[in-house]
Amino acid sequence: MIERLEIIKKRYEELNNQLLDPNNLSNIKLTTEISKEMSDLEETVQCYNQYLKVLSGIDESREMIKDPELGEIAKEELETLENEKIEIEKKLELLLIPKDPNDGKNVIVEIRGAAGGDEANIFAGDLYRMYLKYAEKQNWKVEVMSEEYSEGGGFSLISFLVKGKNVYSKLKYESGAHRVQRVPVTETQGRIHTSTATVLVMPEVEDIDIEIKQSDIRVDIYRSSGCGGQGVNTTDSAVRMTHIPTGIVVTCQNERSQIQNREQALKVLKARIYEETLRAQEEELGTERRNKIGTGDRSEKIRTYNYPQNRITDHRIGFTIMQLDRVMEGDLEPIIEALITEDQKRKLEEN
Repeated sequence: MIERLEIIKKRYEELNNQLLDPNNLSNIKLTTEISKEMSDLEETVQCYNQYLKVLSGIDESREMIKDPELGEIAKEELETLENEKIEIEKKLELLLIPKDPNDGKNVIVEIRGAAGGDEANIFAGDLYRMYLKYAEKQNWKVEVMSEEYSEGGGFSLISFLVKGKNVYSKLKYESGAHRVQRVPVTETQGRIHTSTATVLVMPEVEDIDIEIKQSDIRVDIYRSSGCGGQGVNTTDSAVRMTHIPTGIVVTCQNERSQIQNREQALKVLKARIYEETLRAQEEELGTERRNKIGTGDRSEKIRTYNYPQNRITDHRIGFTIMQLDRVMEGDLEPIIEALITEDQKRKLEEN
């Protein structure tokens, strides 16, 4: 562990020297990359420096124990430092876990009503509201990219961009099938129904992450439909993009301008292709997909929301809390923290 930490510390010092080099100041792209890498390493380096300080203190305390006058004080100090050493070592182990390169990215989320007709679409709307409330608590920004309203309420599809600090690191566990158990508004005899909505979370893709040939994209323009404000469905502004090699199709009709809809559709298309590429790579590696929490497939049932019992259960880690009402108001943190903790535990065991 010390060897790895020394390498990280040396790299951090090299980057700091590069950042202070006057020859690099005019290169904005380079200085941005250096600053980002330094930011990624900073917490680990600070923690390691604290660890070295504690080790030095332990050595000093052991020497002082021999002193007849200071021996008792040194014993107490040594015990405190030994406990601190254990805690810092635990933290360093977590910091040394290989980071997901996408953790710091914004995300594009797609929610679809699945099995259950109108109730599934209503639940999709409830999930969107839950994530919206959670984003507010995290000081993240949400931009709706595409929405297809359901006549019975909610959405048959809604996709939105979430911007903020380390959004993917927290929302990446949300991909999969979410199941709801409750009495629908349309149910006259009070029977509990089970419906599902699917969630797909994708990291926002930069141009450097993935390159798509224009010749591989077919673009169809058509007239917008449904809710969208005055003027939206009076012009041919809606865009459907098809990536011919993969067959991935994306539509966008939320903006009045065809140009804006093209930009939004292309952003989603890149994210979808990037997600498929990552999935294929993980399938080849095999172990990564087996060890991670959930497969991320839409068909995988990851969580049940039981309204009559105010219970929510994440099936991947066997985590249950009787706080469904609070979770639906955006208090997702206990579930996400449990998922992160389990993910770190599995990665530590793997290492």
